[in-house]
Amino acid sequence: MTSRPPQGRRPGSAPERPSQRQGSAPKRPDPARTERVAAVLAPAVESTGLELEDVELRTVGRRLVLRVLVDSDHGVTLDEVATASHAVADALDTSDVLGDEPFTLEVSSPGVDRPLTSPRHWHRNVGRLVAVTLIDGRESTGRLLSVTDDSVELEVNLKGRISRTTVALAEVRRAVVQVEFSRVADADLGDEVAVEDDIEDDDIADDDIAVDDTGTTDDENED
Repeated sequence: MTSRPPQGRRPGSAPERPSQRQGSAPKRPDPARTERVAAVLAPAVESTGLELEDVELRTVGRRLVLRVLVDSDHGVTLDEVATASHAVADALDTSDVLGDEPFTLEVSSPGVDRPLTSPRHWHRNVGRLVAVTLIDGRESTGRLLSVTDDSVELEVNLKGRISRTTVALAEVRRAVVQVEFSRVADADLGDEVAVEDDIEDDDIADDDIAVDDTGTTDDENED
């Protein structure tokens, strides 16, 4: 009797290997874990005179990436971001909130393209041009004049006709500050000040300070 090769393989071919992508899909973030991390980091950030804006946890490959956004009413400088980065690293060193899992820490300030999602975001951008999309789909772009707990007032320029309109915050689906190049110097729009690395290329910019789970910066590791 003539034997036949297993079905689906040609004679002499190498055994099929399972896809390398199997089991490598990024893990979904755990909201409860993110909240625990934020509770640990908020006092550390506030001790530097800044506010904890947001915390994001994601898994890239075998490493956990923790991204922390900090902000203040006067904006954030690179030195302030570096100070906050060290404060966050110290807080993580004295806490077991991340367990023994290796991680990369990224600390940055929000860029001007950050959506306005809370009253304090609106307050910090009074005087700037804001594009607003309402829940019903209507869109409006105007200069932010004032902010209350539940509404904002915009100055709208429609083909040279200036008018003012009040928008209820509850009706806003999305709002983003618009960059005005002629006003950048005076308005100090605060392009994102970042302390982060390119995870895909593992390439850290000269001005970035990436703090890992050992609490050392890349600059210190090079010495």
